[in-house]
Amino acid sequence: MLSTLVNVFRISELRNKILFTLGMLVVYRIGFWIPLPGVNQERLAEYFRQAAETGSAVGRLSQYVAIFSGGSFSQSTIFGLGIMPYISAAIIFQEWTRYTTVGLCIVQAVGWLTYITSQGMVYQSAAQNPMWWITAVTALTAGTVFLMWLGEQIDRFGIGNGVSMIIMAGILTGMPQAVLWVFGNFDPTDPTKMNYMSLLFLLGGFVLVVGGSVILTVAQRRIPVQQAKHTRGRRVYGGQRSYLPLKVNHGGVMPIIFASSLMIFPSVIFEALAGTAQPGSAPAWWIATTRWLGDAFMMGEFPYVLLYVLMVYFFSYFWITVQFNPEEMAKQLRDHGSFIPGLRPGPRTAEYLETVMERITYVGAAFLAVIAVLPMVVNKSLNIDFSVTQFLGGTGLLIVVSVTLDFLQRVEAALLMRNYAGFLSGQEGGPKMRIRGPRG
Repeated sequence: MLSTLVNVFRISELRNKILFTLGMLVVYRIGFWIPLPGVNQERLAEYFRQAAETGSAVGRLSQYVAIFSGGSFSQSTIFGLGIMPYISAAIIFQEWTRYTTVGLCIVQAVGWLTYITSQGMVYQSAAQNPMWWITAVTALTAGTVFLMWLGEQIDRFGIGNGVSMIIMAGILTGMPQAVLWVFGNFDPTDPTKMNYMSLLFLLGGFVLVVGGSVILTVAQRRIPVQQAKHTRGRRVYGGQRSYLPLKVNHGGVMPIIFASSLMIFPSVIFEALAGTAQPGSAPAWWIATTRWLGDAFMMGEFPYVLLYVLMVYFFSYFWITVQFNPEEMAKQLRDHGSFIPGLRPGPRTAEYLETVMERITYVGAAFLAVIAVLPMVVNKSLNIDFSVTQFLGGTGLLIVVSVTLDFLQRVEAALLMRNYAGFLSGQEGGPKMRIRGPRG
């Protein structure tokens, strides 16, 4: 490992790309702490701290946005919207992404500023000043556009996917707070705090979940494929055996993203209905039902977890239905003169591929569901702060694992291209012998 790191910095181009990427991430973190003018930051932070402690829908929404955007609502800074408008625009419009990003930034900025103004988190003198609205909306829009530009610069001059690197950096910034919480709550002499067994359980769980996430990300079911032989004159071509890789977790992190985003709405709706249903204005059964449903769909409760798991399964199968086309894959195999041994090319091959994909998706969705609900279960059962348990699974951990593996694979490719051993090759460091190609 040490020799591989030395090899990374021996290559000037790779070294410059890594340092440029780190520099852009440092710029992102500096801008993350530049506050918006006119916003009462202390009251805003206290509001979201209480929302997170009570597990309200607003608190979950803030945590959800912080994971996927690289920004934070609890600190209303110029990067408060993060990269989320750019991601939304990229999904909606492929060609007009930049222009749509600006429009979404303006809409989201106005909505967010209106909300914090209604909650009394903006100084009265600023809220009544039209120039403050223009300044705040412009600052939030410019912050997201600048993050978009940072991501593009990392794509061009750095290494790794720029937007993904920004999101991962935003997730990892919560790790120091989690470590401080563990140290602050570790006291073997106090039965109400963590002891040595709890600490070992937490560390062991973290290692196991990270290892499982890596395996889930790279796991494949390899379907053997035989290439047909072709005789041309006296020579025989083809006949090689290869494999068709089918990813166990074909949907990646998308099923959890869809499930977690939709799980925000039940609690928001039931909390709103329970708040508007006052005694005397609504039947008693309606008031009791809405309050029970509001409590039942709080994060970590059994109905919430059960519905969450079902939605992860649903979106896992929905994603392969949209993205995986066994008929087209079988057609490509037939057109290239390849076939799966024991199966006729065409519809029979397509049926087999669909059956295999459904089976491995069932297993992949099970692992995905366990990783998704593990932070909530540990938070609820062991009373460990969510800032710590979020690193035991969930969307944030899968994003970090996926982006890190992609980064290592790119560094590996750059090292191997220059005849150095990489992180994943399992070979000793140092220059390797150049392999001669076939003679012409």
